[in-house]
Amino acid sequence: MGKKFVEEFSVAVKKDTNPLTDYEAFSNKELLEELRTKIIQNLIDKHLKESNMTSLAIREEVDDAVEGYDLSIVERSYLYNLIDNEVNGYGPITELLDDKEITEIMVNGKDEIYIELDGKIIKDDSVSFINEEHIIRTIQRLIQPLGRTIDTTNPMVDARLQDGSRLNAVLPPVSLKGPVLTIRKFKKELANIDDFLRNGALTPYMARFLEACVKAKLNILICGGTGAGKTTLLNILSSFIGADERIVTIEDAAELSLGQDHVISLETRNANYEGDGEVTIRDLVINSLRMRPDRIVVGEVRGKEAFDMLQAMNTGHEGSLTTMHANSPHDALNRLETMILMAGMEIPVKAIREYIEEAIDVVVQIERLSDGRRRVTSICEVAGMKEDMIELKEIFAFHKQGLTEQLEVKGEFVLEPYIPKVYAKMKAMGISDLEDIFGE
Repeated sequence: MGKKFVEEFSVAVKKDTNPLTDYEAFSNKELLEELRTKIIQNLIDKHLKESNMTSLAIREEVDDAVEGYDLSIVERSYLYNLIDNEVNGYGPITELLDDKEITEIMVNGKDEIYIELDGKIIKDDSVSFINEEHIIRTIQRLIQPLGRTIDTTNPMVDARLQDGSRLNAVLPPVSLKGPVLTIRKFKKELANIDDFLRNGALTPYMARFLEACVKAKLNILICGGTGAGKTTLLNILSSFIGADERIVTIEDAAELSLGQDHVISLETRNANYEGDGEVTIRDLVINSLRMRPDRIVVGEVRGKEAFDMLQAMNTGHEGSLTTMHANSPHDALNRLETMILMAGMEIPVKAIREYIEEAIDVVVQIERLSDGRRRVTSICEVAGMKEDMIELKEIFAFHKQGLTEQLEVKGEFVLEPYIPKVYAKMKAMGISDLEDIFGE
């Protein structure tokens, strides 16, 4: 049966049907899971550590395991694909990693795998691990080429995969539920402003205004929640920076992809086993000031580096851009204030607020709404101080108006009746194509 089975396998695989997608139609699901567990365990006991097994060797393993069982060619091909992914890929999530439409993969348990698709989080019941050890082996396989390890003594890892995707994994005892794996996938073709316009994330007026903000060298803070699209918007706005400027980008995990020639990309580094060698966002921000940048682009501020970033903005490094987690523009400025206080700066609160007010020109809020779509929901100007508080003036806003029968968020973009102070700076720099928005 062995030789005939291998020949049948060749026919089934050449049909390019991807048997993994036919799992729901199988009548022998329990048997297939039992055989998968058996084959994987056999490979672990023998030579799973030897990666890049040949197709013939994998087929022979499956051939031996299914002999005597009444399985169809498609079911056997399904097993072959699973085992091939296990040996030469990344186990059950191999197909998810290859799917360009999936933007996030979340493994909460052996039978709890969620994906983000079109902005919505969906449970994928067609994918499963055998047990917790299987999840840990997959994590180790993902991070091994990066020179990283994870175990009970080092139960957390945050890394950038070779394709740029961001990986985070947590093991017990830190994770009470068991091993947890999260992968935010890297899109090789990052969105541009036209994509945002086509998807209704903002209006042409808003797009033109933001482009003018960048060209006028205004300091911009982008805020929003997790997965809202802050980094994507940061990348889009950074693309408006002139080709003759020297740009220094600073990130935890390099995601920005700028088309300009004069770009220096810096990335943080975790401490080694001895606790040495750590390079933080703050270290890189401080160092970037010695690199003669025209623009500093920080992927995200979330700690002590906030003060150094504001200091750079206040000392001649105009046109800097950064992002932060916040639920509103007001919340973003409050968080900046808190970060500076937590950095141990012995500065009066009023002075900190004045420092923020002088540094930040425009705050942009982006949200992922309940229907999964992303919208730029607010563009505000930092308009000065009023009674010792930073005053924000909204220029553009997205007003929500409820849900449709399809549970899509209804709403409209509004141009507020306010002429921003930065408009004068834009005109002084020769940007005069916004008169149809704000007048002369």
